[in-house]
Amino acid sequence: PEDKDTQNHTDESLSDLKKTCKENGTCSLCLFRAPTISDMLNDEDLLYTVRLKLDPCHPTVKNWRNLASKWGMTYDELCFLEQKPQSPTLEFLLRNSDRTVEQLIDLCKFYKRIDVVKVLLKWVEEEWPKRGNRTYQNDF
Repeated sequence: PEDKDTQNHTDESLSDLKKTCKENGTCSLCLFRAPTISDMLNDEDLLYTVRLKLDPCHPTVKNWRNLASKWGMTYDELCFLEQKPQSPTLEFLLRNSDRTVEQLIDLCKFYKRIDVVKVLLKWVEEEWPKRGNRTYQNDF
């Protein structure tokens, strides 16, 4: 059970949230540049949490292998990443660092990894705006 204050939007993508914005697309979520996985890699706490959730291999829980396979990694690449001493989730994220966090959220939703979705959405909603990112409007 969750408090109403800590409840996250796990059934909607970020673009869906923007469409339902009560401030006509002018809230901080809509105005800030969409974070990429590369931006995410700079947050050690977030990275640690995501790795804890996606690194373990469990027969009934989808993990980094499923995500990587869906985004086009071959079987040989998956086996190679599994053998490296570094986290396979980290390696997967590094290889896809140009994709947006929204794409990663949608991928996690596809595999019903709502635990990861909640962590990522919380980061996008709370931590990403604190980083002083410029808005699209400021870029023009």
